Amino acid sequence: MAVHKAEQEAPPQSTESSAAEPTPKTAPPSRSPEPEQNGEELRGVWVPFMSLTMGEDQSESAFREKFTNIVAVAKEKGMNALIVQVRPFSDALYPSERYPWSHILTGTQGKDPGYDPLAIMVELSHTAGMQLHAWINPLRVRTSATPAALAENNPASLWKQSPDQADWTVETDTGLYMNPAYAEVRQYIADGAAEIAANYAVDGIQFDDYFYPTQDASFDETAYAAYVTAAKSSGESLSLSEWRISNINSLVASVYAAIKNANPDVVFGISPQGNLQNDLGMAADVSTWGAISGYVDYLCPQMYVSLQNQALPYADTLDAWRALVKNTNTKLYVGLAVYKAGSDADDGSWQESDDILSQQVLLGRKAECDGFLFYSWEYLEKEQTEQEVANVMKVLQ
Repeated sequence: MAVHKAEQEAPPQSTESSAAEPTPKTAPPSRSPEPEQNGEELRGVWVPFMSLTMGEDQSESAFREKFTNIVAVAKEKGMNALIVQVRPFSDALYPSERYPWSHILTGTQGKDPGYDPLAIMVELSHTAGMQLHAWINPLRVRTSATPAALAENNPASLWKQSPDQADWTVETDTGLYMNPAYAEVRQYIADGAAEIAANYAVDGIQFDDYFYPTQDASFDETAYAAYVTAAKSSGESLSLSEWRISNINSLVASVYAAIKNANPDVVFGISPQGNLQNDLGMAADVSTWGAISGYVDYLCPQMYVSLQNQALPYADTLDAWRALVKNTNTKLYVGLAVYKAGSDADDGSWQESDDILSQQVLLGRKAECDGFLFYSWEYLEKEQTEQEVANVMKVLQ
């Protein structure tokens, strides 16, 4: 179970030493022209790194053309926000002092593409009157689906060179991940988020649902053993699951504070799994985040199920999330699975109806949710999803 606090209690204040605060390249970033954010319902779509991967033509003009199309399609389908993955693998789609250039731009991590993709994406989104939220995967460094070679300036590469920092990343059977057990790692991630907020006119920064990649005790056994030894002198120690939750809560609070310090107008949100038990398995203490100020500005559970899903009934799960977000200053968005429309997912129930998403939106509005995010952009135009998208557009517009 999560370690809960009183609803009014603030998150723990970080005593971690931090690298120098990120210095904006210019004056505070301009938000002109203003995106639509006047209290209306958020209607966003996720743009994963796969949708931004460049082909043979890796020029700035090719990237600008690609993202212009992304904006146009999203706008046509009734969206007013784009959630764009700018750090999929401990990298960056912008010039960073902390992370290497992403391989999705040139095929090689660390290679400068010669332009600033994030600046272009902010410009094009805002010109179209749309919000842009920078989507970050905080812990993932590498998987089997990414190039094995890391850039020399990847933090994982740098940390491996020091015996004192070698445990700051951990190799598992699914990939290489940062270890949030260490205050320095958590602060590094927070400073990386602040770098975006300080230098770009993004409307928000979002974490996805990936926190601890495994429940295996071997992932952080060295750090946990050191914690238990130290805790014996001051009292009872937390269990492994409680300790991991404490680490992630500290990370989330540090990121929130760093973003607000860099630019208080930038919102910070998290999109966890819709299954609450799965969230706890990854040490994502969503109940605390939804109840106490100082963690997030919004939560967007990924409710990637049809209306008939027996394991995770949509209406019941929506009610559980609505009850969980007790802080009136924290917004609740709902993540919906446009990618499943017309497919045989959920025992074929997505093929039995083409108004599942529209019904889910209506149920969300009835529950007084603040908006909806759809995964993902590419499925807004596929033949498989065409009728479902057309029907939900009627509800959204």
